[in-house]
Amino acid sequence: MSLQSDGGQRELILQVATRLFAALGYDGTSARQIAEAAGVDVATIKREIGDKRDIYLAVMDQAYQMMKEVLDAAAAEFQETRSIHLVLDRYLDFCVETPEIISIWIHRWLSDALDVGDLEQRYIMPLSAMFVEAFSDHLRHSEADVEYMIWTIIWCCDGFVKGGVMEIDGRLHRASEPETLERFRRHMHRLVHRHFGLPGEPPAGESMLPLGRR
Repeated sequence: MSLQSDGGQRELILQVATRLFAALGYDGTSARQIAEAAGVDVATIKREIGDKRDIYLAVMDQAYQMMKEVLDAAAAEFQETRSIHLVLDRYLDFCVETPEIISIWIHRWLSDALDVGDLEQRYIMPLSAMFVEAFSDHLRHSEADVEYMIWTIIWCCDGFVKGGVMEIDGRLHRASEPETLERFRRHMHRLVHRHFGLPGEPPAGESMLPLGRR
């Protein structure tokens, strides 16, 4: 997935800002750094978007729209298939395809951009609530804590994609390695399957996405 939609100057600035916010956090990034990396001056940035806070809000809104598109589609598929595994796959694949978005949220959860409020309430909670309601209705006879399991999926997928796994061979294995990604996917499918007490066996581990989107 690309954060730049049409190659325009505003989109270029947002793309550069996304990379910097992902690498350095909001607090560690200045408008001047964004301008220099985008090859423009600060006045151009202010004219196109505004100050650093405005840039951050625009980046977060763009990231939300991308996430919402994926999760809205997953919610629609869930209504047809009742497959929690499919939703897990959609979210994991989104994380793999957009690691910069995940980095920005992890920075925020580690106390970055504390002066920019209400982003969780505006962006995260509506999407989370949508799946809590859908899963709870599907699993109304289960004793599982649906809300905490959804957050478990988010924490695990985000942490895996950004941090990798230190395996017993002493090497740090990352999501960019197909075997590592599929091992993690199998683990998450088993975790979700058993926590919710779903019937049958969990998926073997390969992505449920069509081949063209993997």
